[in-house]
Amino acid sequence: MEEEIKEEFIRSGFALDDEEEILKKCLTFCINYNLKPSDLVSSWEVYYLNRQLDESTVQNDEMDGFLLHLQNEQKEAIIKEEPNLHIYSIKDVDMILNDEGEDLKEVIPSTPPADNSLGFNSDSFDSTIKTNGNGYSSGKPLNHVTPFGQRTDKFVVKFNINNLPDTKDAENDNIHENTEDEIIKRLQPNKKCSLVVHGSGPETGCLFMYDRIEDRFNALENRIKEHAATLLASGLYEEPTDPTAASQRNLFAVGMICCDGEGRLNDKSILLQSSVEHSGGQRVRLDTHNLSQFSVFPGQIVGVEGHNPSGHCLIASKLVDSVPLSPSSAVDLHPAKKQALDQEILLTDSSYTNREISVLIASGPFTTIDNLIFEPLIELLAHARRKPPQLLILLGPFIDSEHPEIKKGTVKRSFDDIFRVEILGRLQDYVEYMGSDARVLLVPSIRDANHDYVFPQPAFEIQPSNLEHQITSLRNPGIFEANQVSVGCCSVDIIKQLSGEEMSRNPADGAVSDRMSRLATHILNQRSFYPLYPPAEDIPLDFSLSPEALHIPSVPDILILPSDMKYFIKVVSLGGRSEGEEQMKCICINPGRLAKGEGGGTFVELNYCGSPDKMNASVIGI
Repeated sequence: MEEEIKEEFIRSGFALDDEEEILKKCLTFCINYNLKPSDLVSSWEVYYLNRQLDESTVQNDEMDGFLLHLQNEQKEAIIKEEPNLHIYSIKDVDMILNDEGEDLKEVIPSTPPADNSLGFNSDSFDSTIKTNGNGYSSGKPLNHVTPFGQRTDKFVVKFNINNLPDTKDAENDNIHENTEDEIIKRLQPNKKCSLVVHGSGPETGCLFMYDRIEDRFNALENRIKEHAATLLASGLYEEPTDPTAASQRNLFAVGMICCDGEGRLNDKSILLQSSVEHSGGQRVRLDTHNLSQFSVFPGQIVGVEGHNPSGHCLIASKLVDSVPLSPSSAVDLHPAKKQALDQEILLTDSSYTNREISVLIASGPFTTIDNLIFEPLIELLAHARRKPPQLLILLGPFIDSEHPEIKKGTVKRSFDDIFRVEILGRLQDYVEYMGSDARVLLVPSIRDANHDYVFPQPAFEIQPSNLEHQITSLRNPGIFEANQVSVGCCSVDIIKQLSGEEMSRNPADGAVSDRMSRLATHILNQRSFYPLYPPAEDIPLDFSLSPEALHIPSVPDILILPSDMKYFIKVVSLGGRSEGEEQMKCICINPGRLAKGEGGGTFVELNYCGSPDKMNASVIGI
């Protein structure tokens, strides 16, 4: 039989590298999977094409990947014959040994009463997220991990914030004031929401990888100059000066935080790089020992009050890490653009003067690591059908380049085909089922295998022209308005990256600040969706592509920042530090990942009624 296998390979134009070892393994494959030599070689040709191998030589190193390919072929063949059959894995053993899976009752989330403004659900999901050696992470303890199709809990509210006012009479105490039906009725989700996209960015089909040193220099220099001009215009600070010049008098300087070497910032490695205008772009060491509280990271633009007696070290007495931000309603628009904006809102629905919106927010991956069936996405759309939002916001990755089957090249379809059938096809069915008032917004990710690997990133090219007003693609990052509610979103995990680079000092009184809120506040204070510089190694930041796409011109009402870190919904306050300065609030949301390993993840359901003080938001696990 080994000779037959060898002849089949040669007949198909393949040579064997380590002939004896390869034939021995191929013989084992034929016996284990009941294959003929011709069938085995046909499967190898499919594997060869999927992996896009250059040489026509069968390498012994490819045998492990080829074995996985054969296993997937056998699995798919069995599933086609018996679609309801479950393929058991080692995870099922844990489930059976722990007597789980007996009760598959569906748990429907309910909104807590209004007096419970901030509550945690006391189930096992709220435990600290843990990761095992296989890269699987989940909020559940390891002995409770089950495959997605065999999970015991479905649509469980993990976290809830309820700030909606009481609208019932006092005599009706036996009725919950803010039930789901009341929220839906109040927001009228059957009405189509307005949708207006703001900002500029790279267009579909743009050229990238033309980033030059000059582009990076200009982008960083412009950020420093803009911050300096804004701080000066506020009237609270004097004209910035050169921080590298020796002087006994106090000075005020604006510059970018840098590290003097590789690794994380520490007390001895903080440098301040000022603009070319003020210091020729030179750097000076920044001494922070006089500061009782601060939080800095590489790439952060700050104002510093202090003195530099020697010319070699700037001793800081005050650190200004934010600039006055205008509220979303004060965005300066070109008159023609403002007129078009007003017309679109008027034509869509003139009754949304109270800025109300109901949204469902989910971030990829949208399928578990053991298959490409997209079960979590199916469950999410089922929830959206049962409780329709006005807007469904989905952030990538949709076709995750980190998925095991995609990384190993064992899929038989093109990435575009998977995206068209598994993602767009299901979303098309959803909007057709829900009617013309349903709206879906897609935001790509740099991990999408079927899209450009660049940041900032152009929008997806959506093919169904008849649904272009219902299924919309946004650039990454992007800003839009829905029912006059301003929303900013970015699918790059900037929260996790800032967490790894930030250096902070808590105040002397021992008060500990909320770290997630602080990280989200950095993004708003810096007026940038990606203020970190140098960027993380896996971020293809290209300054030749519309650097203004990273700019945040005003404080949005809602900021969506998906992250691998634990889900959160935070209301952060900005401004109000000086007399007469108005304080603004922004809802920062990390919906978590819809799929985690072989199990389900989380998504966010938000009902916004004009301000952060009037909203209901829930993190729901599936």
